[in-house]
Amino acid sequence: MPVMKIGLVIYGSLDTVSGGYLYDRKLVEYLRAQGDVVEIISLPWRNYGSHLIDNFRFRLPDVIASEAKQSTHNQPFDVLIEDELNHPSLIWANAGKPPYPIVSLVHHLRCSELRPTWQNSVYRLVEKKYLQSVDGFIFNSKTTKSVVNGLVVNEKPNVVAYPPTDRFGEATTEGEIHERSNGNELRILFLGNVIYRKGLHTLLKAVSGLRSAVKVDVVGGLTAESAYVKQMQEFITTNDLSSFVFLHGPLDNQPLIEIYKQSHIMVVPSSYEGFGIVYLEGMGFGLPAIGTTAGAANEIITHAEDGYLIEPDDAESLAHHLNELAANRDLLLKLSLNAVKRYQIQPKWNATAKSIREFLFQMVS
Repeated sequence: MPVMKIGLVIYGSLDTVSGGYLYDRKLVEYLRAQGDVVEIISLPWRNYGSHLIDNFRFRLPDVIASEAKQSTHNQPFDVLIEDELNHPSLIWANAGKPPYPIVSLVHHLRCSELRPTWQNSVYRLVEKKYLQSVDGFIFNSKTTKSVVNGLVVNEKPNVVAYPPTDRFGEATTEGEIHERSNGNELRILFLGNVIYRKGLHTLLKAVSGLRSAVKVDVVGGLTAESAYVKQMQEFITTNDLSSFVFLHGPLDNQPLIEIYKQSHIMVVPSSYEGFGIVYLEGMGFGLPAIGTTAGAANEIITHAEDGYLIEPDDAESLAHHLNELAANRDLLLKLSLNAVKRYQIQPKWNATAKSIREFLFQMVS
């Protein structure tokens, strides 16, 4: 397959710590390893209204020389990938019909998140306009594909390519899981940026009333929604949780691996997940996962087999499951071993990224 010139539009830095940026970063690494030239086009992070104003000033790169419009060799790219997160900035730019196909990489739609109906109605209108302006899609899950197809009736060329969940290598061994399962306290890992959508408030409410000894490690960025972080810190202090709930901030790979190895269960009760990389990563370390019924977590978690699915904001059900696992270590062990089995059947990232590259080449051809 010939090498390609590929552009990628993102907000901010490719090194941003989140599941979506991990996907983008690993995709760029794979494409470059195949010899493709990948150029990052970074737009500044601002608020949604300011991003909409980008439509009046941002334009996609056109042909290098205006007199050479018929020559594909003078195009800046063979194909342009746009992270769908950038949708409010790109509607008018895409309408300019650049001389190369535009592919939207969709992690999840903003209008799928839990918020007042009138707000999501506005976001839905904007996202629909954006989705209609592109030529094809890369979806991170079947759920995301279904949601997008609900807005864009005429299905466009697409590929479902699950995120990279094998960055830490081989799964934890059965012996390690047996040894860990007998610890006195139930060690709970929450991994994700501390934002409202990720549901840390639900976890804190659940553990505030637990009868069992637990430790909660919260790993993730603390700057995206500072007011929410402050609320969570105040809740921890007010409810005397500071002796067993710890906010670590983001961690590099090795310290993160150590926390994975020491934990018993992954709990990220998001109001919506387009996929949920951390659920599968945790399963590779033998951590059953607790997510919610909103979004694509049900593509990963089988309820009562390798974790649990609860309704968003259902702290009572979450507390019930945590109490049960803390008290019944045989059940915890069973779910932990099943979690590893679930991880092992997930497609490896190189195979997934190869399918994306083949799709991009089809869009160019």
